[in-house]
Order: sequence, then C-alpha cells, then structure tokens
Amino acid sequence: MKQPTLAQLRAFAAVAEHLHFRDAAAAIGMSQPALSGAVSALEEAIGVRLLERTTRKVLLSPAGERIAARARVVLDAVGGLMEEAEAVRAPFTGILRLGVIPTVAPYLLPTVLRLFRGRYPGMDLQVHEEQTASLLEGLAGGRLDLLLLAVPLGVPGVTELPLFDEEFVLLAPREHELAGRRDLPLEELRGLQLLLLDEGHCLRDQALDICREAGRASGTDVTTTAAGLSTLVQLVAGGLGVTLLPRTALRLETTRNERLATGYFAEPAPSRRVALAMRTGTARQGEFRAVAAALREAVRLLPVSLVD
Repeated sequence: MKQPTLAQLRAFAAVAEHLHFRDAAAAIGMSQPALSGAVSALEEAIGVRLLERTTRKVLLSPAGERIAARARVVLDAVGGLMEEAEAVRAPFTGILRLGVIPTVAPYLLPTVLRLFRGRYPGMDLQVHEEQTASLLEGLAGGRLDLLLLAVPLGVPGVTELPLFDEEFVLLAPREHELAGRRDLPLEELRGLQLLLLDEGHCLRDQALDICREAGRASGTDVTTTAAGLSTLVQLVAGGLGVTLLPRTALRLETTRNERLATGYFAEPAPSRRVALAMRTGTARQGEFRAVAAALREAVRLLPVSLVD
C-alpha cells in the first residue's frame, strides 16, 4: 500500500464534505480535473473504492465514510502542527478569523478593530458575523480561530475567556407607564407585551430566561419577532411592545429616536456575560489570552462591568 499524500487527502475530504466535484474543487482552490485525479490516486494508493459516482451525484461508499472521518483527523492534525510552528515563529502575525454574534458585532467591533490596528498590526483580522451554533461549528471545524459571543456555552473542547458583564435594560415607547423608571422590579416583565429576536439568537434565549426568573408563564405568547436588534427597536418605537436590550447596544440603537425611552432594573439587574472562546489546547492560546486581556482594558469606557 502506498502512502497517500496530503493533497490527495485534502481533495477527498472536500468531496466528502460537498458531495460535488465542482463545489469541492472551488472550496480548496483546485481545478476539477486535478481534484478528480487526486481522489482517484488516493483510491489507487490505498486500494479502496471511496466514492460511488453517478451521472447526477456523488456518494460516499461505506469505506469512504470511514476514511473521510480519518482524513479529517489527519488534516486537522497537520493544520495544528502548522499553527503551532507559526505561533512559535511569529506570534501576533498572520490570519485571525474572528467569529462574532449579531447582538455583539455592531457594538463591540469598533473597539475590537481599533485594538487590532493599534496593538496587533501584524494580524490579518477577518470577521465573520454568524449565530452562535454556526460559530461553534466553525470553531470546531477549524474554519474560525476565535469567537466573541455570550457565555456560558458549556461546550466540550471550547475554552471561554470572560471579558465583561453587561446589564439588560427595558426599551419601551416613550408614553409607556414604565418608561424612564430606574428601579424596575423584575416582576414587571410578567404582564408586558414582549418583543424578541427570532429563534437561533442567543439573546432571545437569555431574554426568555430572564422572563422565567421574573415569574412570567412559559406559555405566554410572543406574537412578534425580528431578525435583528435594529428592527426590534423600530417595532418598539412603533408601539408594538417592549423589549430587553443589552447596555452596549443602547446608544447606537436608540440615538435620534424620540419615540423611545429606557427603564432600568433594580439591583441585581439581569445581565449577560460576553467572552472570547477558543479551541481548548490551541497552539495560539497564549496569543488569544493576551488579546482577551487587552480587550478587557479596551472596553473600560463602555457601560460594562469587567471580569477578571
């Protein structure tokens, strides 16, 4: 049996993921004939048929399913080796693929970008805004290096680097009876017409947790939802209900809108924790811990409470 090459494994792993030669070739920057040749060479080298080719689609053979899993492990290990070498050779340089959730990105990214421009100019920062589930999948698969999101995650293999806690405030139409209050009991949430983000946003789950803590019935209907905080705020301004907004979003989302007012909860106010998250044991953990420490300092002027 011949030893397969990394190029052959990479080509086969791409086909196994996309089940389409053209899409797989585009994903790894290889021509389709070269990709097909690499997969055929791998089958010949190991003496196993990996794919079932038809005129319409590509399927993995039973052996192909098993070999695909092994190929991903090998490629991940080689990627880790290269990452380790790069971290030792030149820390704080090269590409850093940062994933950020939508309810953090607009409010934290200006601070993050200033930090990287000033302190880490050798890093090529690439930002990906996605929901939490997609970010965690990207981190596990090596598509992303570092995440900025709300925690706790409770995901094995992921290390959280806490940054800060921020309170939630009640956003309501200006004429609402709770508008402008600074001592709101959490129990006020029980009977309000609450507007939430769509399913999949962690902020929706956090808001529902707060409502349960307030004693709101779990079956209470939420009849209107939104895909983003900006839309949610406009729905509040239009009088459709109230919502919970993280403090870092307040200034950007409510400035210049005279139809909105804010209510602040009595202590202890409901809050969320924001953190960086990395793969446990990543070769760049020293860099990422340093970035977390620098980011904690950089957010001091925001309406948050730092976490040591």
